[in-house]
Amino acid sequence: MLPAVNRLRTSGDFARTVRHGSRSGNSLVVVYFLADNSINEADLCTKVGFIVGKKVGNSVVRHTVARKLRHVVRNFLPELEPGTIVVRANPAAATASSQDFTRALDSALTRAQARKAHTHD
Repeated sequence: MLPAVNRLRTSGDFARTVRHGSRSGNSLVVVYFLADNSINEADLCTKVGFIVGKKVGNSVVRHTVARKLRHVVRNFLPELEPGTIVVRANPAAATASSQDFTRALDSALTRAQARKAHTHD
């Protein structure tokens, strides 16, 4: 489970990150990253949300994929830049292992953060 402070909750935040964030993907996931331009250093943290659609599989498969993604992303949190991240699972994620997700997220997060789109607020 992700700490409460790191959870992306509102549909507006999801939409803003997907619409304006930098995107990077592979066969398992697509990662959207939107850097945080907050003036207050205390507010700087990384918020992460997940999208696992019906194309991935039935409810049991989708929840399993979401749990694996949350577990893997939790390990990346200390290394991530402040901002919002949305991780969208592709259909191939249904059969992926945690190690597959670790490799896929590592490369996608690195590329998305290197492109660095900034908030428009």
